[in-house]
Amino acid sequence: MPPSQDMTTALDPGLLDALQHQVAVFARRAEQTRLGGTGQLRNSMDRAAYLLLNRLDQEGPMGVKALAAGMGIDSSTVTRQVAPLVDTGLVKRTSHPEDGRAVVLQLSQRGLARLEEVRASRRRLMVEVTEGWTPEEREAFCTLLTRFNTALSARQSAHTGHAPAESGGTGGTVPGTAPEGEPSPASS
Repeated sequence: MPPSQDMTTALDPGLLDALQHQVAVFARRAEQTRLGGTGQLRNSMDRAAYLLLNRLDQEGPMGVKALAAGMGIDSSTVTRQVAPLVDTGLVKRTSHPEDGRAVVLQLSQRGLARLEEVRASRRRLMVEVTEGWTPEEREAFCTLLTRFNTALSARQSAHTGHAPAESGGTGGTVPGTAPEGEPSPASS
């Protein structure tokens, strides 16, 4: 449900303006760098590939529809995004264990190795960017960013009628955060 005009004006408009501006700057910076990590692996994997590989790693083999539903995107989008991952051997198509006629997508050994390289590079970037932060500040930021992503996902699903994608999770959990979907707190 969209906030009423009274609710919006009751909140500090200057703070809301600053918040929306910082979100816009973050989106631009994230896209410019793809938050791709450091060194040789900087910008080495696009957001869609990272999120698909990460989901397959965390959830295991699944069909296109399940993958799309979990990420809050259309099946045709997943099909289009996964095709180059299959072509490059990062993902493989296999028969469903219970229904041999159905096809599931599975992270290959090569895909897992590549994902681990990218994760390590992105972790180094997070360390670099938050160098002066305390562990508590990192955790609070991750918790709040996950909460923000979850709220955006729920809003999107309310407008599209699809179940909300999960958000959060990067292979480890932070207390107070949800599981993964579109962007995880430090991935994207």
